[in-house]
Amino acid sequence: MSWITWALILMGVGLNAAAQLLLKVATRPLAHFADFSADTLGSSVGILFKSPSFWAGMVCYAASVCVWLAALSKAPVSTAYPMLSLGYVVVAAVSVLWLGESMTPAKMLGIALICAGVIFVSRSSA
Repeated sequence: MSWITWALILMGVGLNAAAQLLLKVATRPLAHFADFSADTLGSSVGILFKSPSFWAGMVCYAASVCVWLAALSKAPVSTAYPMLSLGYVVVAAVSVLWLGESMTPAKMLGIALICAGVIFVSRSSA
């Protein structure tokens, strides 16, 4: 695969990861609701629709779909699709640094296994 194809794949992964992180930030104000129910749905939607993070996340999702379509037009899906798991690695790292989430040994082991799998898949496509 060409470097452009790899760039499209990685850009799609990055945009998808950014969308996840932005949507997490957008949901922070919803933490005060004791539960998710029909009673809180209207308020939750109102809070989300007023959130710049929500809209930025949605734009990232839309952009990631467009970029992903371009990547799939150039790469075998059996190679491209496993690369989406790199989003887990990006989200885990950024959530620790930006959102203050924890990184346990089990999470680190899982991330290492994901990275190993991605390396094996990318090498097999050569």
